[in-house]
Amino acid sequence: MSWLQYYILYSRKPLILLIAVAHILTSASENNGSYKEYNSSSVLSTDPLQSPFPYYFPPQESTNSPGLFPMPQCHGIALEEASIDQLQDAMGNGLLTSQDIVGCYIQRIRQVDKYINSILELNPDCMDIAAAVDAERNAGIVRGPLHGIPFIVKDNIATKDRMETTAGSWALLGSIVPRDAFVIAQLRRAGAVLLGKATLSEWAEDMRSNNYSEGYSGRGGQARSPYNLTLNPGGSSSGSAAAVAANVVAFALGTETDGSVINPAERNAVVGIKPTVGLTSRAGVIPESAHQDTVGVFGRTVRDAVYALDAIYGVDPKDNYTFAQEGKTPAGGFTQFSNNKLVLKDAKFGIPWSSFWVYADPEQQSKLLSLISLIRDAGASIINNTELEGYHTIVSPSGWNWDYGSSRGFPNESEYTVIKVDFYNNIRAYLSELSNTQIRSLEDIVAYNYANDGTEGGNPWPLGIPAFYSGQDGFLASLETKGIMDDTYYQALSFCQRSTRENGIDAALRYGGSQLDALLVPPDVAQTYQIAAQAGYPMITLPAGTHSATGMPFGLALMGTAWSEAALVKWASAIEDLQFSCATEMKRTLPNWYSYLQRNIPVLNM
Repeated sequence: MSWLQYYILYSRKPLILLIAVAHILTSASENNGSYKEYNSSSVLSTDPLQSPFPYYFPPQESTNSPGLFPMPQCHGIALEEASIDQLQDAMGNGLLTSQDIVGCYIQRIRQVDKYINSILELNPDCMDIAAAVDAERNAGIVRGPLHGIPFIVKDNIATKDRMETTAGSWALLGSIVPRDAFVIAQLRRAGAVLLGKATLSEWAEDMRSNNYSEGYSGRGGQARSPYNLTLNPGGSSSGSAAAVAANVVAFALGTETDGSVINPAERNAVVGIKPTVGLTSRAGVIPESAHQDTVGVFGRTVRDAVYALDAIYGVDPKDNYTFAQEGKTPAGGFTQFSNNKLVLKDAKFGIPWSSFWVYADPEQQSKLLSLISLIRDAGASIINNTELEGYHTIVSPSGWNWDYGSSRGFPNESEYTVIKVDFYNNIRAYLSELSNTQIRSLEDIVAYNYANDGTEGGNPWPLGIPAFYSGQDGFLASLETKGIMDDTYYQALSFCQRSTRENGIDAALRYGGSQLDALLVPPDVAQTYQIAAQAGYPMITLPAGTHSATGMPFGLALMGTAWSEAALVKWASAIEDLQFSCATEMKRTLPNWYSYLQRNIPVLNM
């Protein structure tokens, strides 16, 4: 990497100066030291020194509109909302290089990320990686659809490079991972360019605190949705989803234990795919629960997300859960199942109204039902009241609650009973492989948070920090278990899996003796992804509109049985095609950046 590239990547000085200096020096170098006039094929078509608007200072007259942060073209090519296929076409035709795309995405990060805080750390090697894959392309080697495409990963996914892997906690700063996570190694082999690490809810999910600001971590700060910066961006893969939504990167990886892919995806108007537990390896991922953890993907389109899924899934000897996929995944991957709206005439979808839909707010119900009507008009059969058996005992009427069993007086029917024990054991196993750190156990993490209360909020507010309002009560609850898998633990595990699998999602899909293709559910109703998480079953969420009062997005999700990703990709891509070929507002739209100057912590749960 040249000194100029390094300076551009790491300097905190205004990017308008960096672009101008870079252009002048590059032009002079290409012309034996003589200055060449800045031209329209450059990143910007105007002089960034004299006319910084609208790219570097959001014009107030464009408040509450996508025009607040318009994305500059990349060497004459529109990068905003560009699909992976479009980026490949541009590189294949010589209009862009991977280095160009990386540089333009870094420019976008400089433009918007001081507002949404989606990127925790840039990869110091990203430009070198881009140069390497460009050299391969020039030699006639293109590894696949992700060759040269930049991506980011949640900061709980290990990368064996010069970046940290900390789950957003200062406690793991400086620790060294033994190897790339399997999913990272797969993406490197696919030729994708790792641009950096995404912000997240610290330690992921709600394991750390039961009352906290979603998307916040001590090391990374507060991630925010570009749709409304004051509201909950969805956790815990908050930065991954927000970055894709704001056109900061082409695709991203996240992880889910209970909603951490589906929730931020639908709250940032992007496609999120949460795979069956065991389809994607968790080796090298800071864990929560071996029974529910899975690595998922974000993209602005189904196809983009599926390209990423195709690259990362597979059997990994370091994660024995992945052996279960043998014989259950299609040869050639999942992209081949992408389809158009015409196939909807053969679809049969269920609507579990009393199980889930009844909890959606009235505006969301109205808009989603309008989309359902379009799907029916395209020829699909829509069957109402395809309920989960015994949904009263597994679906909390008050919203997401992973201790719902205990709330009813039955800890042996509670997901939280399982998660608390799993975390204690799984985190110890992960930490044992790290070097250059004294953090070896949950006890060490808890002690660290107490010792660093001002940054890590070990104590509840007001002794700690408002972002971790309840302190580290989740860690303390896990600590109490000592990781003991007693009768209550095994009863809870059996109940959660049985009631959400064969007596839950599978039973709903067998409605009336015939097999449904998928259940259509409102993923803004958190109980939807909570049930899929306990089952370990897949979900795909599609952008489906925004709330009129807040500007926050919501989605329409497809829920299926184990290993049904191929079918879900088929139907999700068909619905997406229908959305974009019809005159409907029920689809992905650009963010309006509501309250872009506000910095409230905690974010509001609305």
